[in-house]
Amino acid sequence: MEGEIYYPSSTLEREISNFIKAWISVVVSLCYCYFSAKFISKGMPRLLSIIPIVSLFFALPLKLHFVNLCGPTAFAIAWLSNFKLLLLAFGKGPLSHPSLSLPHFIAIACFPIRIRQDPPPKSPSNHEKSLKSQNRNHPSPLDQDGHNSQDPPPNCRNGGNPHPRITQKGSTSIRNYAIKGVLVALLFRVYNYSDHIHPKAILVISGFLMYFMLEIILATAAFVARAILGLELEPQFDEPYLSTSLQDFWGRRWNLVVSLTLRPSVYDPVLCVSARFMGRKWAQLPAVVCTFLVSALMHELIFYYMGRTRPTWEITWFFLLHGACLVVELVIKKVAKDRYRLPRVIAMPMTVGFVMGTGFWLFIPQLLRCKVAARAFEEYVLLGAFVKEAVTGVVKLTIQ
Repeated sequence: MEGEIYYPSSTLEREISNFIKAWISVVVSLCYCYFSAKFISKGMPRLLSIIPIVSLFFALPLKLHFVNLCGPTAFAIAWLSNFKLLLLAFGKGPLSHPSLSLPHFIAIACFPIRIRQDPPPKSPSNHEKSLKSQNRNHPSPLDQDGHNSQDPPPNCRNGGNPHPRITQKGSTSIRNYAIKGVLVALLFRVYNYSDHIHPKAILVISGFLMYFMLEIILATAAFVARAILGLELEPQFDEPYLSTSLQDFWGRRWNLVVSLTLRPSVYDPVLCVSARFMGRKWAQLPAVVCTFLVSALMHELIFYYMGRTRPTWEITWFFLLHGACLVVELVIKKVAKDRYRLPRVIAMPMTVGFVMGTGFWLFIPQLLRCKVAARAFEEYVLLGAFVKEAVTGVVKLTIQ
């Protein structure tokens, strides 16, 4: 029945088997894309060769039912990989750099990572200097890819592909993640008594669980990527509770991984097309709206993978509302020319309050509807029982 916690009759072993098979399919498919891109010219021929892989990546998450396996897999391949492969089809994006090895290609396709080493510096062309000058006057409201807001966006005509570069930020302390891990464990224990907790308190608990778990999962992936391939994951958050505007929240602090993917694949192309009709000053506005619309649809898809319930479109309305409010904010800033700014002590609580209020109204209830936290907790219990049984079996064999 819709809305109930759903698990198929398959055991944990079967789910893990499906997970392994899915990721073997992903690796094989990306190997095909890596080698085919070297022989098939960019544009429509390469796009036609990649479309079957994109379709497969949309279908694979449907083979998984455990939210702890389905959610990250859907995000990695249905969103990140597919968007990067579509950019590759036209010779753009991080996968199009000719120096990438096969392991790096696969890792970059699935995860929001960057190469540690910088290329030798080169003097900018006249065209790049011109673009940089324009961007000083009109910085992108979605400058979320780790570059300075005054750097030029990808060339609209040739889709310039900057070499992946190192970021000098230090890693977040282990103690910070340990504290968040303890908080997640405590929140899960509290959530186990959700029948006796006020529904509004459950909304707050679910919001913090989502935030902490995303950071911990990506920190774990960052450690593995750094140890095995010498790669680093892009940061997921940058103290979003300190945001002073929606532009600051969405453009520099929240869900930077998604923004890094949406900017070259949606925002920049729409910006280039819009600039031809309405000038560069106002071309940002339709680019922002289209970016939020695509993000809304992809969030709806991810929630469908995890819950397998018919969408109610509240998430879409959440992102459209924020996109519209960000457009209004940008228009006010352009008209006022940044002469009038609210003090940080006022702007910060207003921004965070608006985000939390609309999130508790439209976004977080969908997490509860899919029973993400409850299912995740049950899966951890099931995994713990499985590990305990396996260890007991190993001990008995050792004694014998």
